[in-house]
Amino acid sequence: MRLNLTLQGYAVDVAANGTEALAVWKARRPDLVVLDIMLPGIDGLSVLEHIRLQDQRIPILILSARGGSDDRVKGLARGADDYLAKPFNLNEFLLRVQRLMARARWSRQPAPEAAPEPETFVFGDNRIDFADGSARCRQGCIRLTEQELRLLKLFVQYRGKPLSREKILEIGWGYSGHVTTRTVDNFIVRFRKYFEDDPRHPRYFKSLRAVGYLFEAD
Repeated sequence: MRLNLTLQGYAVDVAANGTEALAVWKARRPDLVVLDIMLPGIDGLSVLEHIRLQDQRIPILILSARGGSDDRVKGLARGADDYLAKPFNLNEFLLRVQRLMARARWSRQPAPEAAPEPETFVFGDNRIDFADGSARCRQGCIRLTEQELRLLKLFVQYRGKPLSREKILEIGWGYSGHVTTRTVDNFIVRFRKYFEDDPRHPRYFKSLRAVGYLFEAD
């Protein structure tokens, strides 16, 4: 694949696992990601979600041996732009890459008459503005760090669904699932202090014994 893409004039970086893929993406900021699902360490879907927390516009093409309809739906629902099952036709793959690259160039053109709507989320008396990195909460108006915004966006996307600490680490930080850390717990304590009326009896950021956390919004 690298050879054939190079012959088409593309500069290509290759990563052997999910952790390396995220490192290459952060360092190189490519124009397109071609992503397998069954990767060592962090799986491809977690890589996909990690990227989407920070970049909604980069085109991502999943190229996987898992070609069932459920796998396709799951990949597209989590933010992939296209999905191609193995084995695949090389010319079809190159055409899909060409189309995704062209679409990305077109989407980067500004639309002067269309002002972007603020990216906000409201729950209870709290309001998070992801566009400017602020929140209105029981402590007043506060500035959120980049990592706080990333994790809050993850909880909003998964609201009403349990999230394990391992999955939060994979998607939010790009750590492989076997890493043990209390970092997630420390962020939850911070979120409860920001957004809960009674942090000792959380209404929104709930702990699930032996599972992880659950974010429930009004």
